Amino acid sequence: MGLQVLLYWPNIIGVDGWMARRLGQTSKFGAWLDVVVDNLGRGMLWSLLFEWGWLVSAFEWCVFVCNHNARGDHWKDSFINSPPLIQAVMANGFRTPLGTWVVSGLHCFPLWLYGCQWGLLTDWLYLPPWIQAVGTLPLAAGRLLALSVELWCIWTHIKYLTSDASPRKN
Repeated sequence: MGLQVLLYWPNIIGVDGWMARRLGQTSKFGAWLDVVVDNLGRGMLWSLLFEWGWLVSAFEWCVFVCNHNARGDHWKDSFINSPPLIQAVMANGFRTPLGTWVVSGLHCFPLWLYGCQWGLLTDWLYLPPWIQAVGTLPLAAGRLLALSVELWCIWTHIKYLTSDASPRKN
């Protein structure tokens, strides 16, 4: 594969996932780049939204380092021995109702808050404030559920780092 992986279309536009699978251009680099681009985008949004938004971003980067350091590019598939809730969230690469809820909370919650804060949901989508408030609840709950998975990932990585064992599939 080598450096030509840098010229794969999904990597050029900054996403791996669906397009990479459709084009047969999946790669370890693309899996890494996908998370990096996601974290950068969310980090910028969180920083625009709140003075302490950098803290949310820093936490997400910490989770990224923990997952990719010990689990590599197959991090999504390495949760077979995790607690049932973690397994349920991570099952089938987040392609379950619970996984979709978590990913929506992770990716859509900061976008939703940005839309609320800058009036985009009111001015462009004509959503009344009560719908904006009601829409915030499931997205915030999904983000909190994502936080529980993130905390578990960091904790298991700390346990790995403080043990004498080699990396294991959690």
